[in-house]
Amino acid sequence: MLNPFPGMNPYLEHPEIWPGVHHWLIVEFARFLSPQLRPKYRVAVEVRMYETIGTQSLLVGIPDLAVKGSPATTKQPLTNVAVAQPPTQPQTVEVPVPEIRKQGYLEVREVATREVVTAIEILSPVNKRTGKGRQQYETKRNKVLGSFTHLVEIDLLRKGEPMTVYQSNIQTHYRILVSRGDRRPQADLYSFNLPDTIPLFPLPLKSGDTEPLVDLQLLLSNVYDQASYDLEIDYEQEPVPSLSAEDKVWLNTWLTERKLRSRT
Repeated sequence: MLNPFPGMNPYLEHPEIWPGVHHWLIVEFARFLSPQLRPKYRVAVEVRMYETIGTQSLLVGIPDLAVKGSPATTKQPLTNVAVAQPPTQPQTVEVPVPEIRKQGYLEVREVATREVVTAIEILSPVNKRTGKGRQQYETKRNKVLGSFTHLVEIDLLRKGEPMTVYQSNIQTHYRILVSRGDRRPQADLYSFNLPDTIPLFPLPLKSGDTEPLVDLQLLLSNVYDQASYDLEIDYEQEPVPSLSAEDKVWLNTWLTERKLRSRT
C-alpha cells in the first residue's frame, strides 16, 4: 500500500517510527541516486554517533506507538520527596544511562578525487532540540557551509526548532534546503505544509554535470510500501506530534474520504 497522503505522512513522525523511516529513506536515496551518478560519482552511506543522557535522552517522554488497543503512556521522572524517616527497605530508582544513537547521512563523492561534492542530511529529532546532538550537527553543518561542498538538508519533522536560515519569515511544517557551495550565502529553500505535495528539487553537482531531479515524494512512498507501514499505523488515532486544530480538521476529512478513518 502506498502512502495515502498527498505529501508527508504525519504518522511517520512518531518517535518510535521515525528512526526506521530515516534508515529506509537513506537507503532509498542511495538506490535512487547511484545509477544516475555512475561512473563519475559514488553515493556513500555514512553514520555518525550521538550520545544522549538524562533529560536529553531520546527515550524520556516518548509516548508509545498509537496501535490498535495500545494506550499511550508517558514515563514521569522521579522527584525528591522529604520524609520524616527513611524507609526500612531500599527504593527502586533509576539512574541516567547514556544512550548511543546512530544517524545515517549521505555523501556524493567524485570517484577520481574522492572529494565530497554534496552532503545530504535528513534531520532527526536529536538535531532539532537543544542539546549535544544539535550542537554536534550544527558544528558539522557550519563546516560544510564554510566550504565549497553542496548541502541538501531535508526536514520532515514538525516538532523542534528548524535549522537556521536568514531572509525567510515563512513558517511551514516541512523544509528542504539546497545550498550550493558556489552560491553561498544564497540558497534555495523549498517550504511546504501537510496538505502539499513534496516539491521536486535538483541534486547539486559539479559545474557542467547533469543534475538529477529528486522526487522525494516517490522515495517516501516507496519506503512506506516496502516497510509495510500501513500495517503499523492506526489512522483512527491522532498522529504524534499532535496537529493544530485546523490541521486536525483537514486530516480527519482526508482520512475519512479514503475510508482510513470511520469517525467524522
